[in-house]
This record gives sequence, structure tokens and C-alpha cells, in this order.
Amino acid sequence: MDPRQYPDQWGRFGQFGGKYAPEILMPALEELEAHYLKLIDNPEFQSELQGHLADFVGRPSPLYFAERMTRQCAGSSLTHGAKIYLKREDLNHTGAHKINNSLGQVLVARHMGKKRIIAETGAGQHGVATATVAAKFDMECVVYMGRVDMERQAPNVQRMEMLGAKVVPVESGSRTLKDAINEAIRDWVTNIEGTHYVFGSVLGPHPYPRIVRDFQKIIGIEAEAQILAKEGRLPDVLVACVGGGSNAMGLFWNFLAKPSVRLIGVEAGGEGIATGRHAARFEGGTLGVLHGAKSYILQTAQGQIAETHSISAGLDYASVGPEHAMYRDQGRIEFTHATDAEALRAFHDLCRLEGIIPALESSHAIAHAMRLAPTLPKDKLMIVNLSGRGDKDLATVMAASGAATQAMEKNGKGRA
Repeated sequence: MDPRQYPDQWGRFGQFGGKYAPEILMPALEELEAHYLKLIDNPEFQSELQGHLADFVGRPSPLYFAERMTRQCAGSSLTHGAKIYLKREDLNHTGAHKINNSLGQVLVARHMGKKRIIAETGAGQHGVATATVAAKFDMECVVYMGRVDMERQAPNVQRMEMLGAKVVPVESGSRTLKDAINEAIRDWVTNIEGTHYVFGSVLGPHPYPRIVRDFQKIIGIEAEAQILAKEGRLPDVLVACVGGGSNAMGLFWNFLAKPSVRLIGVEAGGEGIATGRHAARFEGGTLGVLHGAKSYILQTAQGQIAETHSISAGLDYASVGPEHAMYRDQGRIEFTHATDAEALRAFHDLCRLEGIIPALESSHAIAHAMRLAPTLPKDKLMIVNLSGRGDKDLATVMAASGAATQAMEKNGKGRA
């Protein structure tokens, strides 16, 4: 399998992806693709990009051996308990992997002569990253964000505004990421001439899934070199959370053609699949088109987008990147889910075991890693992508932890 053959000339990953966009956007998408293809292999552009990634973003991010977490998972077993490493994207400038993509797209926009940047954001990390890069290059920046997400990610709203961005609350629909994307697309249609839309994940119409993937694949390229330097061989398992799927595709892409490496994406199981209050697209999603691309979507029998739920604003999206959908159907990437309660427990475990406060998105990956590691022999190597830090989630975590404790005390089960 050669992952470089995707997307095809039509922007498709097998039957997924494509370019389902209003006619007025087609010239802008074609302009973006033409400039991107011209720049991405240009040595001067790459030199400029790599320089900013090193000096502004702080790459390479470390590959950290989580020694206490590994021991906790092994317990008293003498034979089992995989060795766990964390790829520390949380240590990037602005605290998440999102800045890899925002930096790359803003540099492309500058080469295209665009003066105005717009973006959408759910958990706020993509908005903060885009506002940061726009400030660095003195560009106007507008970020669309659902009202519900603004309330649960208030610190990131303040950060965006401090960086000079205008944050526009979205009051339509469920007032989350899906609705923020709708508003950003409306803005782009209206102001298409001088505006570049920085899409935040491996979603949307072609060429966005490819562009975002290409700017995020540095995560896996670094991880491979780092694990070879530390252990002298490839990892056995990679684990990453999947909302749209940019951090996961960034980690996985360099390993897709290495069949010995098992790839696992972890979706948001919310309050449990059976409750219907979740955002696990591979647990009941069906084929459809959302925001310009064909993929698995949580939708009603009438084709309306279903309401989704996750304790993590960054995973609360009804669709999934089309490249993930293709590799899932091919059996190359496995998908599972972690519930809100499991992610919350993993959040606290990582805080106490390793002195690291993870984002709630990343906590879903940690939760599955801690389930899986005890079942694997001790000589197995696992890398978990720690996609972001959890400062932004403290209010959500404290509220949820308090509610969980009260519920357990009420049921006579003591403290969680």
C-alpha cells in the first residue's frame, strides 16, 4: 500500500472525500490547490516553514517515556504491560498540535496575497493557533465559535481576543463546531477575494484534507526517528484520539505503509453508545456529505445531522476525516471509543502519575492506552499522541469530577 497515491485527482480517498462545495467556492478551492501544489515541494517555502516550526513552534516535540504510567498498567504482572511513550504535542507553542497546520496554511495564504484569515474552532485550540500565527504576520483574523463551546472553553476565547482576533459567537443549531464551520463557510463565500479560510482538521472539501494532513504529518516523522533513536526499532502500537482526525492522521501517516505497526483511533463515546449521546461516527454513522466531503456521519434516517455529545469540545463533531474512513474500511486503522467517564479518569491518572495535565481530547487516547497496555507483552512499544494540554479544560473537569463524586457518594460507593 502506498498512501501517497491518496487523494486521487478528484480529491477522493476511495469512495470518501471529494469536493462537494457551492459553485461560488470552486474557483477559490482550485486557486488554493494550485498555489499549495506549487509551494509544498518548493525548497524556499520548506526552508521558511521549517524555520518557523523550529524557532516559533518549538519543534521537534519530545517523545517522552511515561515510566510510572507504564508501571501502573503492568501492575504485578511479570510478563505483560507494554512500554508507553507520549508524543508531546502539548509542548508546542499555544499548547497543541493545531499550530502545525495553522502556521502552514497562513504561510500559503501570504504567498497567495491574502490579507484576511478566518477560522472555525470547537475546543478553541485551532482558533488560538490561527490567531497566534495571524498576529505574528500582522493579518486580520476572525474566528467563528459556537456559543456552547465559548462557554466551556472561555480561557481560549480570552486568549484569541488578547491576540487580536475577533471571536464571533454562533447561535444557530447546536451552537458547537458543526455550526461554527457553517458560519465560516458563509463568511468565505461573502469575502472570497482577499480571505483565506484556515480549515482546522482533515475535513472539508478537497484540497483541505490533504493540506491539513501534510502539515500535521511531521508528528509521525519525528516520532519514528525518535523511537528508533531510543529503542532501535519501530513501535508496535500507535494510539491517538479522533475528532476530525488531524492529530491522529499526523501521527499515523508515516506508519501507514509499515504493516507491523498497529494504528488505533479513539472516538468520543460520550455517555455510552447505547444512550445515543456520543460522537463515535464509526459506531452507527452512515455514509453522507457534510461540509464538503463524503464520509461517515451521525445522521437521522431523514438525513439530518444528529446531535452529538462529548465531554471534550474538540471531539464533538458529527463527521470524521475521509482519509480515516477509507483506512477504517480497508482495515488498516482500527477505531474504538472511550466514554466521558473513562476519559475523565484517564485525565486524573496522567496528572497524578506523570505530572502532565492532558487535554480532554487526548485523555480519550490515554484511556484506551491504559486499557490496552496491560494486555500486551512487556516487550511491546506503544506511542500515544498527547495532542494538547488541559489548561483549557479545567473548569469542565472540575465540574464533571464534582458531579461524578456526588453521584458515587449518593450511591454509597465513596469517593471516585
